[in-house]
Amino acid sequence: MNFTIITIGKLKESYLRAGVAEYVKRLQPYSKVTIIELNEEHMPDHPSLAEKEQALEREGERLLKQVRTTTYLIVLDVQGMPIASEELAAQFDQLGLSGQSDITFIIGGAFGLSPAVRQAAKKRVSFSRLTFTHQMVRLILVEQIYRAIKIQRREPYHW
Repeated sequence: MNFTIITIGKLKESYLRAGVAEYVKRLQPYSKVTIIELNEEHMPDHPSLAEKEQALEREGERLLKQVRTTTYLIVLDVQGMPIASEELAAQFDQLGLSGQSDITFIIGGAFGLSPAVRQAAKKRVSFSRLTFTHQMVRLILVEQIYRAIKIQRREPYHW
C-alpha cells in the first residue's frame, strides 16, 4: 500500500517530528508514506466566524488540489466515525482485496475542515472524542497505520 498524508501546518515540536520520522521509518519495509505539508492560512488574532469559514474554504481548496483522483480518501474529522485499530487494519485489507492500494489521509488545520473536504471523503474517521492538536494527530495517524499493518500481517507490535 501507498499512503499519502496531506496536512495543514508544519510540525513545530521536535518530539513530534522525531515520533513521525520513527514511524515512517518503521513503515518503509511495508509501504511508501508521503507527507505533504501545506501552509496554514493567516488569520487575525481574534478571527470572526466568517473569517474562519473563509480560511477553511481556502485551506480546503488547497488540500483537495493535492488529492489524486485514483486514491481512496480518508479524512480525519472530529465529526467522523470512531474507529478501532483492528477496524483500520480490516479496512486496509478490504481496500487491498478490491485493488485499491493508494490511500490518502487529510488532516485539517487548527480550525478543522471545510465542508468540501468532508464531502470529498470516502470515509471520515475520528480517533477519539478527545481533542488533539492537528500536529499530534499526525503522530497518532502514522502510529496507527503502522499498527494496522502489523495487525494485518499478524506480527507482534510490541517487542
